Amino acid sequence: MKLTVLIDNNTLTDSYLLGEPALSLYMEEGGASVLLDCGYSDAASRNASRLGIDLAAIDTVALSHGHNDHTWGLVPLMACLAEKAATGAPGRKPRLVAHPEALAPRQIAPGEPIGSLLGREALEQCFTVTLSREPVQLTDRLLFLGEIPRLLPFETARPIGQRHGPQGLVPDELPDDTALAYCGGDGLVIITGCSHAGICNITEHARRVTGLRRVAAIIGGLHLLAPDPALFAATADYLKRTGLAALYPCHCTGLAAKLALAKTLPLHDVGSGLRLSFS
Repeated sequence: MKLTVLIDNNTLTDSYLLGEPALSLYMEEGGASVLLDCGYSDAASRNASRLGIDLAAIDTVALSHGHNDHTWGLVPLMACLAEKAATGAPGRKPRLVAHPEALAPRQIAPGEPIGSLLGREALEQCFTVTLSREPVQLTDRLLFLGEIPRLLPFETARPIGQRHGPQGLVPDELPDDTALAYCGGDGLVIITGCSHAGICNITEHARRVTGLRRVAAIIGGLHLLAPDPALFAATADYLKRTGLAALYPCHCTGLAAKLALAKTLPLHDVGSGLRLSFS
């Protein structure tokens, strides 16, 4: 599998790409192309063009969750798809895979939306939409993990704003937060958006679903923003026991967390333009 960071909070020196407080990761595996999240603006699309990546030819878009910094880039992506169709290119809708709650309206406060701008009906104009709480096979070796059980007591759910549900507004504990897992020759590669469900919960779920125990790499946001030495220590201890060979924390991972995790884990720098390969 080849992975390219299209958008991160940071950019790599001499890459001359855009950065924004958001995330978008592009993967090629088994002859298919997969995009995890779309960032906040058109920056991911602009970076993709600069890197020679044709997002109009994407096979699958997967959403890690429904927050604006991961879904609002769907609007320029849909424009890209529509413009290609308008040129007379053969019509082909890529697949969009997400948890059913990922498209629910969300807000921090009235007039401050943080959820997807687009619902299922709008997205179906350009995508074949699959909403699933269960794992979904994206390629032979790449898996959408579905809803993540909150298994570990040190990773507690903390509501962020409110989500519109059948009974109205409810505190939003991000039940839609999920990730991808690649079954590689050296072990699992966990590709995550924000890890609101907890990176250890995500990893443990991936191990149980795939049957693979060793974790070769983790890349993505870890949602470790507030200084919390006890949480950092528990996270590092769990990840070390998985045999983790490489950690690429980005997006919503604070400096204090990176410094704490780097004491015992093989931590690497991340930014827009980073390219990785996994066997």
